[in-house]
Amino acid sequence: MTAIKSTDRAAAATSGSAVLKRFAPWIIAALFLLFLPVIFASGSALTIMNQMAITIVFALAYNMLLGQGGMLSFGHAVYMGLGGFFCVHLMNMVAAEEWFLPIPLLPLFGGIFGLAFAMVIGFFSTRRAGTVFAMISLGIGELIAACSIIIVVFFGGEEGISGDRTMGPEIFGLDFGSQIEVYYLTAAWLLVSAAAMYFYSRTPIGRLANAVRDNEERAEFLGYSQRYVRLISFCASGFFAGIAGGLFAINFEILTEENLNLVTSGTILLITFLGGVGFFIGPIIGAIFFTLLQTVLSLYTEIWQLYVGALFVLTVMFFPGGMSGLLFMHVRPYQLGKLNILFLPYLKTFLPATAAILGGVGFLEIAFHAKNASVGDQMMTLFWLTFDSHGLIPWLVCVLLAIVGGYLACRMAPLLRDAWDEANSLVAN
Repeated sequence: MTAIKSTDRAAAATSGSAVLKRFAPWIIAALFLLFLPVIFASGSALTIMNQMAITIVFALAYNMLLGQGGMLSFGHAVYMGLGGFFCVHLMNMVAAEEWFLPIPLLPLFGGIFGLAFAMVIGFFSTRRAGTVFAMISLGIGELIAACSIIIVVFFGGEEGISGDRTMGPEIFGLDFGSQIEVYYLTAAWLLVSAAAMYFYSRTPIGRLANAVRDNEERAEFLGYSQRYVRLISFCASGFFAGIAGGLFAINFEILTEENLNLVTSGTILLITFLGGVGFFIGPIIGAIFFTLLQTVLSLYTEIWQLYVGALFVLTVMFFPGGMSGLLFMHVRPYQLGKLNILFLPYLKTFLPATAAILGGVGFLEIAFHAKNASVGDQMMTLFWLTFDSHGLIPWLVCVLLAIVGGYLACRMAPLLRDAWDEANSLVAN
């Protein structure tokens, strides 16, 4: 009897540790979001973090289509935008005392509206995957973007629709007039939405979406309708995209045509690819990285979009797994205990590559300043150095850095490739 009780206690302890291990990342994420404003307490930092959280929810929702279901959409901003417009109208109805709705519940109604619209569009667009689905999504995106200018009653025309989140009923004394209150509301919805999307990907229907993505004929042969599997994934993605739209409405209190046009749809595609479509954490990394580029890098250069575009092209060409794929590539060398082999080859390759990149960036910045500066404004500051953009020496330095650095990086690339093969080899050193 004692042995049985000891076995039961051991099994309970093992089960408890397994549950703790399963939910530990979410607990850590919750604590991180809770204490993040303590580290970055300024108003601008809170605004950036709120924008980052909204982008993460939207990118994760898009990844439900592209990463899990294999459906490339060029118009997914429609569902975020419609959810946001609907929430702004609800916000105005609450302000006019036509409705009683707590502000924290607005994203849920945005998600429901996004879901309803996704059900209508998905009913006919998910009949086919691949190019057909992509073209239909593009057409729907352009159609709704055009309607946003024509249907002024709902979309507000070119000026858009604005609201006031502080006019809603107070919840525990909170009117969400301050950025810190909005941050914690956005962070809570981010955590709930991310957890829901993660556990959805582990459900049978989420696994079926992966099966249809990989081999739709085999899924049909096993008795599963590829169309309905895609439809369910499409609707779930539209729901969470609508939640992102509701959070956008609460944070910025205005929705315009820009929130549902092709540019926004292309941006979320870029973000997802940068982070990595094959990993759940990929869109999170991509959203954080892109938001920092958009908000921080844009303060220092006017051609930041050129750098983002070049980064996207390089990622698609050389790192199709995105940033997360690049990180997870090192799991195997780590497990084999050979990660240290890569340190010196990385250093020898990336130092000249960094010099080449700095040279190329310097050349572009000098060219842009020389072309667009006002008459008589020849001095510019780059990399904390002030110099004459019309002088010959800065141009020569940048060209020299780019050529020499690129040449040395190319010379070191074969050594890095050999070190990578050795680090992934099962043969002991």
